[in-house]
Amino acid sequence: MKKAVVAGGTGFMGNALVHWLAEKGWEVTVLTRQQRAAEPGIRYVHWDARTTGPWEAELESSQVLINLCGRTVDCRYNAKNRAEIYASRLDSTRALGEALDRCTGKPAVWLNAASATIYRHAEDRRQDEATGEYGSGFSVDVCKQWEAAFFSNSTLGIRQVALRTAIVIGEGGGVMKPLSRLVKTGLGGKMGSGKQMFSWIHIHDFCRAVEFIIANDALEGPVNLSAPGAVTNESCMQNLRQKAGIPFGLPLSEPLLELGARLLRTETELVLKSRWVWPGRLLDAGFEFQYGNIQTLMG
Repeated sequence: MKKAVVAGGTGFMGNALVHWLAEKGWEVTVLTRQQRAAEPGIRYVHWDARTTGPWEAELESSQVLINLCGRTVDCRYNAKNRAEIYASRLDSTRALGEALDRCTGKPAVWLNAASATIYRHAEDRRQDEATGEYGSGFSVDVCKQWEAAFFSNSTLGIRQVALRTAIVIGEGGGVMKPLSRLVKTGLGGKMGSGKQMFSWIHIHDFCRAVEFIIANDALEGPVNLSAPGAVTNESCMQNLRQKAGIPFGLPLSEPLLELGARLLRTETELVLKSRWVWPGRLLDAGFEFQYGNIQTLMG
């Protein structure tokens, strides 16, 4: 039986992926700080996401390691939260690298979470892996350091893929839940200028893409996980209103968004940055999205 080790597999994305793999016949071990009872095809093993320990034995004779650890960025970027955002990503990645270095039966491939936020604010053109331009600021620096920590393990001799993932949406989690609440309360108009691009991937396609990457030995390095059908924020909100049968949504100016972000303990960057991400390498490799545009998404 194929064995996968998933670190950080209890969040929205991780839980979906773990159960997807188990249903596909994988034996899945989840490294988690939580205590959970085993499920069919899934075992939960404790680790602290910072240091090596007995959990290292789970890597032996596994085919794939997937690291999805990372504190949510849906928070205010104060000093404490910034430090936790860095540490949750860098410490887990380094601990896994140290464990793999001592592993005698290494997995063939290591997939590590990354973020499409690494690209600059882009309203002029889409950003792919070959020609995309990096941005600046705290969020981008997190992405850069995260990937640097990951790829510093290149001497391990295994295939490494950084999953530069766009905003993941789907039932049970993701950004559509709060956006839908805004629509239902009459606040579903454009945010800021409304011209910023909204790149996304459905959780179903996220799981399919991970499985595709595992099976495709030619894919290594950074890979964008984002549907090809990016839309403007204004168009996204319009489609959400149409789906909900609500004809009007009050536009939210940047000052109003900043006030709301402070009240909700989050940052306006999450909705105002223009993320125009193109899945060039996935498409070139033959991956077909089931949720490729806003129409299939809203379906």
